Amino acid sequence: MSAIAERLVDAGDAAHSGAQSKGLLVPKLETRIVSGAEWDRTIAGFDEVCQEQLYVFSVNRWPSVSPEPMLFLLHGEVVGGSMMMIQRLPLGLGRIAVSKWGPMLKDRIRADAQALHAGMVEALIADYADRRGQMLSVLPRASTEPVNHEYAHLVERGFRRGSQLLFPNRYIVNLRLTDAEQRKSFAQKWRYHLNKSEKAGLTFEHASAEALPEFEALYAAMTDRKQFSDHSAYDTMPALMAMDADLRPELFFVRHGGELVAGAIIFKGGDRAVYLYGATNDKALPLRAGYFLHWHVIRWLRDNTSAEWYDLGGTDGFQGLHQFKKGMVGDAGVIVPVPPVANYASRKLAFLLGAGAFAARDVFHALQRKLDGWRNPKTRPTQARSASEEAGQ
Repeated sequence: MSAIAERLVDAGDAAHSGAQSKGLLVPKLETRIVSGAEWDRTIAGFDEVCQEQLYVFSVNRWPSVSPEPMLFLLHGEVVGGSMMMIQRLPLGLGRIAVSKWGPMLKDRIRADAQALHAGMVEALIADYADRRGQMLSVLPRASTEPVNHEYAHLVERGFRRGSQLLFPNRYIVNLRLTDAEQRKSFAQKWRYHLNKSEKAGLTFEHASAEALPEFEALYAAMTDRKQFSDHSAYDTMPALMAMDADLRPELFFVRHGGELVAGAIIFKGGDRAVYLYGATNDKALPLRAGYFLHWHVIRWLRDNTSAEWYDLGGTDGFQGLHQFKKGMVGDAGVIVPVPPVANYASRKLAFLLGAGAFAARDVFHALQRKLDGWRNPKTRPTQARSASEEAGQ
């Protein structure tokens, strides 16, 4: 028996026969719910850390939800964690335990990573579904591999498919390339616009957190100009920018003749940097400032972080954004879907109540999109679903 197998067997009996059938010996992990400060401090070094799993983000984004930061330990060593958000159902009928972009591994490339992920899932089931009688709702992050093993395991374990984004694809750039390799990877048209931008007299700037008000002014002006309803988590930015350096997002500006024309806020933690927010003024488009900005952000992330990937997010159904991001991903990156939500309950009533609550939420969001489109036709999707699903589904 290998050393890894011996260690997993010693940790406890295999938690689920389905996991064993795939060659995994699933460890029984110790769980520990910690304070928000300890949680953010601990997960700062996780490979899979992300904005949505931060305590500071959760309490500012979802003030009506009860956060439970849960660490997972093997032989006393922290191996992973999941920010659990406990949502109370109307009339006190029950509760849903939600993990978005979790559970997270501390070390994504360790030999027993898949077994540890399965162990974290078993621990969540035992606590929230079996002991507390809640529906457990898990949304793994998009995988850069051809198969999303985390989602596949959830399905095998008995989780049922829930809601999915209308345009689920994430556009992810490979950061571990030389300048020449990266430019070669870009689509020809993207590279053409980048070349033009480099002749437009633009300058790139890595700004400090104290420059956030300058970005906020640009962002507010852009939102007013486009008249888009902002349903994002932008209001959490002041709290995130006040965090310690390891988890604090980075701020980047592009100027023309000293005038700020474009800016971006990037989460840089873990193995995957994420584009959070961007803002431009009217001069940015003819100057091709977006191309210039992202090119220099890619190079900065490569040279100043350990991130392997740069996640550009989705498109919200806009064809122009699809073309821009697809061209930047190029040949070396990947376009992959965020999987559907996976739901599990040990008790039938808990599942029915939880699934019903999610269905009602989906109807509300659909009506919200229609209302936004009626108020401002520019917010209506222009991207065909077939285009959204290419190269990733």
